[in-house]
Amino acid sequence: MTREPAFRPHRVVVLALDGLLPFELGIPHRIFGRPKDAEGRHLYEVVTCSVRPPGPVQTEADFAVQVAHGPEALATADTLIVPASYELGPVFEQGVLTDELAAALARIRPGTRLASICTGSYVLAAAGLLDGRPATTHWADAEHFQRMFPQVRVDADVLFIDDGDILTSAGVAAGIDLCLHMVRRDHGTAIANEVARRTVVPPHRDGGQAQYIHRPVPDPQLATTTAARAWALGRLHQPIQLRDMAEQQSMSVRTFTRRFREEVGVSPGQWLTQQRVERARHLLESTDLTIDQVARDAGFGTAQSMRQHLQAALGVTPTAYRRTFRTGAADPVGGRTAGADGQDRAVASGCRE
Repeated sequence: MTREPAFRPHRVVVLALDGLLPFELGIPHRIFGRPKDAEGRHLYEVVTCSVRPPGPVQTEADFAVQVAHGPEALATADTLIVPASYELGPVFEQGVLTDELAAALARIRPGTRLASICTGSYVLAAAGLLDGRPATTHWADAEHFQRMFPQVRVDADVLFIDDGDILTSAGVAAGIDLCLHMVRRDHGTAIANEVARRTVVPPHRDGGQAQYIHRPVPDPQLATTTAARAWALGRLHQPIQLRDMAEQQSMSVRTFTRRFREEVGVSPGQWLTQQRVERARHLLESTDLTIDQVARDAGFGTAQSMRQHLQAALGVTPTAYRRTFRTGAADPVGGRTAGADGQDRAVASGCRE
């Protein structure tokens, strides 16, 4: 009789550097500290470490945080997250690691999934881990980041970039998006959505969204597109034309399209596709509907159309996605999930004021 392997939560190690932003330090603990399996076991274990022996780490606020783990914790990480810091010194100014930071990062095991929030990307880039790869950071630092690390393919127009085993995000709110994305990639939409509900944040902001939206809060004297979005979400299974959405707001198609992009960051068509992909993921995880039925209920019309959209968004077929997240086969260790290969590339917002 084959004995099942002992359960072990995926270990997320957060690297606390001097000058860190307290808000960003708390994001991984808040998001990864929530998910549980059907038996009530935590799916992740989150620990914080320093590059020095356990002790205080100064934040950019008027208080320090007491960190219980030293750099040895990096050798135990399945996922390492580097939040932003305002005191990166030569990392930010010269693009090189300090001896202390280099020694700490050398402890990371091969295959560890790596992620950064905001200017934490400078640490990964200075270590040479982003060479030749796409990456993002806070929009205000993107130009400097590109000059400092010309070998990195910087995209300042997205919330985050998933390049498989390395993920980078823009600032603050994008760090939440990034962590929710990793939970979704590891364990599916149902668990990620539950975490989002408990955290009271949107469950999913997808890849075409601009990192800096010129009018994030609409002028109160102007009509918004909120009603049209609510109307569309209630009938995703039906054909929806752009003019139908514009009519819900009594706007011309041209005005509605411009206003929609200003408020949401993507076009109405892109937003509809994102919502339908999310609907399909939910149905594949939570129901026994056939692939054809899921395609119709999600508004794709045909299984072939849904297959093409899921392949483009997730890198997997509907059948492979269902097999992964209906059987509990997801294995986030090393940053990989059965059937999910990190093709959710780009997602987009901002950290520093």
